[in-house]
Amino acid sequence: MAMPLRQSLRVSTYLLQQKLKRREKFPLIVELEPLYACNLACEGCGKIQHPAGVLKQRMPVAQAVGAVLESGAPMVSIAGGEPLMHPQIDEIVRQLVGRRKYVFLCTNALLMRKKLDRFTPSPYFTFTVHIDGLRERHDASVAKEGTFDEAVEAIKEAKRRGFRVTTNSTFFNTDTPQTIIEVLDYLNDELKVDEMMISPAYAYEKAPDQEHFLGVAQTRELFRKAFAGGNRRRWRLNHSPLFLDFLEGKIDFECTAWGIPNYSLFGWQRPCYLMADGYVPTYRELIEKTDWDKYGRGKDPRCENCMAHCGYEPTAVLATMGSLKESLRAARETLGSGRVN
Repeated sequence: MAMPLRQSLRVSTYLLQQKLKRREKFPLIVELEPLYACNLACEGCGKIQHPAGVLKQRMPVAQAVGAVLESGAPMVSIAGGEPLMHPQIDEIVRQLVGRRKYVFLCTNALLMRKKLDRFTPSPYFTFTVHIDGLRERHDASVAKEGTFDEAVEAIKEAKRRGFRVTTNSTFFNTDTPQTIIEVLDYLNDELKVDEMMISPAYAYEKAPDQEHFLGVAQTRELFRKAFAGGNRRRWRLNHSPLFLDFLEGKIDFECTAWGIPNYSLFGWQRPCYLMADGYVPTYRELIEKTDWDKYGRGKDPRCENCMAHCGYEPTAVLATMGSLKESLRAARETLGSGRVN
């Protein structure tokens, strides 16, 4: 991924170690969900549709940290639900950072300013704020007015205090190349977030809104037009060049679902955090007893329109590491962007 140089070197070393150990399947980043509860009810989210009893549960710190250590992944994305609602989220982050794991705390930012004092800036820690568009569009997507403005103020305050802040934007078939350009221009040029992640929306089976998910052809056309005119090179996108090629339709990949495994209140989720085909208690069981070959476009109808980063960014990263040309290309983009921390 196009990440800061220090982090890129750490991940590259990790990947080389897996190759030397002849491991065929290993995690690049763990999606950790220590709760499902959220203070928003986004129309495209399938994570808050659990029964009330489940939404009240909070994962113990030792369990959360232990799952990450069990997997051996160098990076952790803490999601949910809204992780800042977890009463011990700062302790989970502190323990993971203390073990030199790169931690990305994904948040809608409604609680962020209130909780900033509980965290310490570190090159191993990043707030990742969910931004789906400019004010009107974002507030409509999360079904709550004022959310965009609060997220913007939270980002500004976090950056003022020395935190690393990135964003995550999901796009639907109601988006146009212009709406994508507008929000990424704003995040890149005005808010000056450290990096931005983008993804076409995945059709969660339990999401309230089933009408606005993108198909493959729509996704490719949308991003091809949005990336035109030098935008792709100018934006600080937190993706490998090959994944961005994939979004534009310049290259096609198979899904590498095992590259970003999910651990939640129910255990390790098969096959990925977007689909729930059962849970297992250990990471080893997830890897060894899941039929990975049955998933992906052309194999499982639920995967037909998926181009989400959780399945295809790992494929792109592995393809990059297996090619000197692509490795040099990715290195040039990292160095050219000035991302060295």
